[in-house]
Amino acid sequence: MPTISGAKVTPATKRVAVMGAGAVGSYFGGMLARAGVPVTMIARPAYVEAVRRNKLFLDTVSFQERAAVEASTEPSAVRGANVVLFCVKGQDNEATARAIAPYLSADAIVVSLQNGVDNVERIRAASGVDALPAVVYVAVAMPEPGHVKHSGRGDLVVGEFAGRSASAELHPPRTEQIASLFASAEVPCRISQDILADMWLKFITNCGANAVSAIAEASYGEIARDDVSRELMSRVVEESIAVGRAAGVRMPEAGFTEQWLENLAKFGDALSSTAQDLARGKRTEIESLNGYIVRRGAELGVPTPSNFALYAMVKLLEDKAARHEQVRPAGASQ
Repeated sequence: MPTISGAKVTPATKRVAVMGAGAVGSYFGGMLARAGVPVTMIARPAYVEAVRRNKLFLDTVSFQERAAVEASTEPSAVRGANVVLFCVKGQDNEATARAIAPYLSADAIVVSLQNGVDNVERIRAASGVDALPAVVYVAVAMPEPGHVKHSGRGDLVVGEFAGRSASAELHPPRTEQIASLFASAEVPCRISQDILADMWLKFITNCGANAVSAIAEASYGEIARDDVSRELMSRVVEESIAVGRAAGVRMPEAGFTEQWLENLAKFGDALSSTAQDLARGKRTEIESLNGYIVRRGAELGVPTPSNFALYAMVKLLEDKAARHEQVRPAGASQ
């Protein structure tokens, strides 16, 4: 299958599809829709029904507003989109990429708004789709279908991996096109000169906090203020940094972990996406987070005991939730 890269998109001429419209995709897609961009959300039936009935409710730290969006349950709804925000969980990468590939326009720009550091290569390997990597900074949840609850930040970083030249053939490059698109919706979007380092920077913080928040059923603010959990998260982050360095990634210098913990406390009552998934009895992205560090550490000869402990605990909780779902009586409430 030929590689799908991207072509010229400007804020004045664009149509956006959000593949996997969960909390993150709904926030950024909703911000674009609020700015007048035609947006199609592709999600589960309950979500589609909710936004068709009542629009998409953006409940943010700055405003409350309903944004008009199209909605579909079908991957084929990406057809005709200039930009596709790829927002599915990491475990669904391959199947979803293969599902949308036949419907993508030849000039579509696919942007990976996902946790983890290997999503783009997995998408490309499965489907030939050459997605643009992005780093997402937002505290957001979806308390019910079609209701986006935003509690902090809401900015992006995009960039090309070193050695990629296809973007240079576009005028302007696709990084500039995407940054301009989001700027038109008042969403900060920085272009990175070392996107792999920026991805790992966000990734190691996800590894440090997401599983702890989930296991403890506690907010970022709570775990950042607790001395024991701070020590655990410090060990997880330092292990992750060691793995990144061994892999040849430019990693932060000394003092990063302590500063990150101070910043984490500012997220207050926000729960990690891993905690939200476990609370709903859903599979988490633990394989793409601490699980990835464990596997990559083993390949590189870097010990990762703290990451392994968190990975094992979350997997146990996932399995427990799955068993509970299997024995749920017919008609029982969710």
